[in-house]
Amino acid sequence: MTAPTQELGSGRTDGQRPAVRLDAVSKVYGRGASSLLALDKVSLDAAQGEFVCLLGASGCGKSTLLNLVAGLDRPTTGTIETGERKIAMMFQEPALFPWLTVSGNIELALRVQGLDRTARRARAAELLDVVHLGGFAKKRPHELSGGMRQRVSLARALAQEADLLLMDEPFGALDAMTRDLLHDELERIWRERNLAVLFVTHNVREAVRLGDRVVLLSSRPGQVIEDYPVRLPRPRRTESAEVAELAGRITERLKEEVSRHGR
Repeated sequence: MTAPTQELGSGRTDGQRPAVRLDAVSKVYGRGASSLLALDKVSLDAAQGEFVCLLGASGCGKSTLLNLVAGLDRPTTGTIETGERKIAMMFQEPALFPWLTVSGNIELALRVQGLDRTARRARAAELLDVVHLGGFAKKRPHELSGGMRQRVSLARALAQEADLLLMDEPFGALDAMTRDLLHDELERIWRERNLAVLFVTHNVREAVRLGDRVVLLSSRPGQVIEDYPVRLPRPRRTESAEVAELAGRITERLKEEVSRHGR
């Protein structure tokens, strides 16, 4: 489905070719009587520079959708278009290699670009500065807090020079204060790099805090049932009355959907 026109500064321009477009995408796991329809004819697009948050009950296919866009799996039917854009993905867990330093973890993503060791280290240092971890290059993951490890994961994703960033509940396991700080960092980087972002979350206020749009998926099989434009001015605060009001309306719609499926 085509999104409503967004506020100025959201990154979306009428007539702009989408950074990602899903057209009637379905995904079925298994065959015969044991088959499971995870996604059912999902149509969705996001422009370059647009931040789209995906919400829905557990098991509605949000992570499946990201995996399909990332090319980690293939749709059963329908098409996904990303053009020639580079794609990076962040998961809920940082998934850092414990035997490597912080810099070494980031440099792994730079090797495929053919950079020599000196260039890789210099670029890793630049990216650590971007996520405010300058000076931690030689630390090991176990020496960092959860929020710091997620910053390293974000730096590693940025090392891929991606145009499209896929994020699967990257801040779900963090405390509220750390999550709020990372919201600020992510928003700053998104603006500076004009990234297209698909961000999966269970936190409705987080979605309203970050998104240009909040897309609500139905319970399994996942279908787009609502597409909320977020026209609130930035920067936003999770605890603000405006964020709370829209989050409340979306939460009520989500409750209706969950109740309808008896979950």
